Amino acid sequence: MAAVREHWDALYSRKTPEGVSWYQRHLERSLSFIDHAKLDRDDPIIDVGGGASTLVDDLLDRGFTDLTVLDISRSAIDAAKARLGDRAERVHWIVADVTDASLKPDWYVFWHDRAVFHFLREEAARRSYVASVRRAVKAGGHVLVATFGPDGPERCSGLDVVRYGADELHSQFGPEFTKMSSVVENHRTPGGTEQQFLYCYCRLWPV
Repeated sequence: MAAVREHWDALYSRKTPEGVSWYQRHLERSLSFIDHAKLDRDDPIIDVGGGASTLVDDLLDRGFTDLTVLDISRSAIDAAKARLGDRAERVHWIVADVTDASLKPDWYVFWHDRAVFHFLREEAARRSYVASVRRAVKAGGHVLVATFGPDGPERCSGLDVVRYGADELHSQFGPEFTKMSSVVENHRTPGGTEQQFLYCYCRLWPV
């Protein structure tokens, strides 16, 4: 895990948050799923791999009061805190690997992950990730995971990734996760190229 953390810290030391390939000024697709969930403003939301992402900014603007951002890179989180200024105090920040993070059990109503899961190439890491979701998300909670789609890149930020179709991604999670919808989106990077993302939206109903 130390090597992975060092990789991402080094990346954010070389690039600004706006310079990474997955950057979007506003995560419109993610926000549309969150809006559709019709959450109460005090429902806990976690952004996994949120790092320097602007999702937390937009959720604060929408009035959400229980926000957690988890990222393996302290440099990424420091960049988000600097951007938010005083508003950073209204967010729970966790520097950890999601596959072994200590998260509140049965707590989160919405789990958001855009571009973490596809970096988990080992089956054991994927199992640990799914176990974290099961433990941390309330029964009936919402789970949105976005990875590179079938025509997306095979590598990102110097690392190999796993690409998924909708059924392939959903099959990683198990029968407790009821698939509600999936969407393919072509994301234009700051460098002008396109990356295909697949969004898979589920509800967690433990059996």
